[in-house]
Amino acid sequence: MDYQQLLHDVMDTALRAPGRGRPADYIPALAAVDPTAFGMAIATVDGEVYGAGDWETPFSVQSVSKLFTLALALAEGGDELWKRVGREPSGNPFNSLVQLETEHGIPRNPFINAGALVVTDRLLELTGDAVGAVRDFLRAEAGNDGIEVDDAVASSEARHGHRNAALAHFIASYGNLRNPVDSVLAHYYAHCAIAASCRDLALVGRFLASHGVRADGSRLLTRSEAKRVNAVLLTCGTYDAAGEFAFRVGLPGKSGVGGGILAVLPGRGAVCVWGPGLDQAGNSVLGVAALDALTTATGWSVF
Repeated sequence: MDYQQLLHDVMDTALRAPGRGRPADYIPALAAVDPTAFGMAIATVDGEVYGAGDWETPFSVQSVSKLFTLALALAEGGDELWKRVGREPSGNPFNSLVQLETEHGIPRNPFINAGALVVTDRLLELTGDAVGAVRDFLRAEAGNDGIEVDDAVASSEARHGHRNAALAHFIASYGNLRNPVDSVLAHYYAHCAIAASCRDLALVGRFLASHGVRADGSRLLTRSEAKRVNAVLLTCGTYDAAGEFAFRVGLPGKSGVGGGILAVLPGRGAVCVWGPGLDQAGNSVLGVAALDALTTATGWSVF
């Protein structure tokens, strides 16, 4: 397989598709990102990395970080987490409050904002430093000590985070947060504001392609846990467009409103795409088109 040529062909196909979307404008720091940026990287389970376009440009990972908080919380604390957050698609926007009251403060899944707040709370409870745990994990798996929180983005999110604050207080009212709301929100905003490149995220994502084994050969998750994380990624990882993503791409994946999508190629590696223009659900338009073209050209879908 000529991975380099594959990436160029896939990106060319994506650029011919109609529509570009628009960057997230409810977080001012993200609205200022170059809307024409587009990058893509593949990292194999053997550690080879290939990229094209803006693949080495750091961007705000946003909700892609929720995959890492989930994996680390499971690694540190096991299945206890699943008593506090569900595993079902929400069918509602990622920042919706509507289901929390009828479901007694238990979020539908770990990847909507409400669920990610609970997972952040659990990781903070287990480690004492949720954002530090995520940052250090990314640095180690990507081999890049320069990965860091973008404080400007974190501050921008905090200043405009009224909906997330409402979610956190509502969850806390049901006793489903163990740490102070302000502390949970601070760690949540910070890990979402980590800046990393397609190269970095593709390298990090390999642990799920390797059934839970990290880059150094140590085990982060059991095979069963890795299987379950991949399953939740497939059904819940792209907001309320998870069915459409499965239909078009057919891979476990996690998107973020920074324009990144990290997808798992089971047994092969991981692929990360970045294009800041988003669709109505908050997923990268060019990113979905590129992943669609990738699995169509290679047959690497899980189906």
